Amino acid sequence: MATALVIENDPTDDARRLGEWLTEAGLELWVVRPHAGDELPDDLEGYAALVVLGGDQQAYPFPDGSPGAQWFPAVEGLLRKAVRYRVPTLAVCLGAQLLATAHAGLVERSPSGPEIGPGVVGRRDAAENDPLFRYVPLIPDVLQWHADEITELPRGATLLAASTRYPHQAFRLGDRAWGLQFHIECDAAMIADWATDSTQLAELGYDPELVVAACASVLADVEEVWQPFAARFAALALGELDDSTTRRGLPLLGH
Repeated sequence: MATALVIENDPTDDARRLGEWLTEAGLELWVVRPHAGDELPDDLEGYAALVVLGGDQQAYPFPDGSPGAQWFPAVEGLLRKAVRYRVPTLAVCLGAQLLATAHAGLVERSPSGPEIGPGVVGRRDAAENDPLFRYVPLIPDVLQWHADEITELPRGATLLAASTRYPHQAFRLGDRAWGLQFHIECDAAMIADWATDSTQLAELGYDPELVVAACASVLADVEEVWQPFAARFAALALGELDDSTTRRGLPLLGH
């Protein structure tokens, strides 16, 4: 069975539903938790895919130059190797921001303020030629929970989804690495944990119970779109997805 390396950056944001969808589609998951002291591998030898999850940390350095977490330079190194060697990669929220910073993109505290709760994003025209996004609806449901923003995509990145306040919602690097600013992995329990004693919700004046209920109400719609998306990603990692019709038009990085 093919194995995906899953990097869990925060104990409150595990693979959850995304992990279930990937395993149902035939991938075995090897979860590494650097926040708990697990060591990251030096390379991706033996892995069919890379998944980088979200977290409460920041993708950009602190004022003193130290990284948002001590293992982030190693994660960025793996993300660069994944793009260079065409290892199928899926990076979610903080993971997407690290995918961007690993390739000279820019992530900053968003001047638009935090984006929290259920929402929609708009699929861009470039998604028509993307092996995963071409099957995503024009305006898919997503869950948001972030205060930082990818303000500049890496050079050569293809924008796949956008929204009014946050224009860089989903992108692809090379032909096999995808970054999603939004969350697709959450279940109701995860959202409820995030809403407990949330400083962001308090600052926005949001009622935590209403936020949790609103998110729970769209979970079925999120699954309807993103479970097939995850299955297509798994098929790509397993060598079962025929993307030959789209590869000719996709830019390759690192070659």
